[in-house]
Amino acid sequence: MKNTQTESNSRNPCPCESGKPYKACCEPFHKGSPAPTAEALMRSRYTAFVLQLEDYLLSTWHPETRPTSLGLAEDPPTKWLGLQIKHAENTSEITAIVEFVARYKIASKATRLHETSQFERIDGRWYYLNGEFNA
Repeated sequence: MKNTQTESNSRNPCPCESGKPYKACCEPFHKGSPAPTAEALMRSRYTAFVLQLEDYLLSTWHPETRPTSLGLAEDPPTKWLGLQIKHAENTSEITAIVEFVARYKIASKATRLHETSQFERIDGRWYYLNGEFNA
């Protein structure tokens, strides 16, 4: 199934704020290429929230912690305002952490999500395992 929003954004700057066009940044991951690092996966997941790519978010969620659905279409409209990666580190050959701040608005109320996320690599692919909220 085509996502016309994704196609129209392919030449625009990537929402993950990498400074690259979407087509050269997160789009290849959204189309099936594995993210080479946990940070790249984190950025592509943020962009997937912006573009409401629920299937991608679920497919990149670790099988042990993956919810059955996210219900993004039923959520109140969210305006994503930006992503800042604070720290990214491989903690072993198959595990990594990424600390980030994502800013967004729901019903004109601005919110910051500051999280340290855990990632695990399985068969050459990174997966989001879980996250801990930071104050």
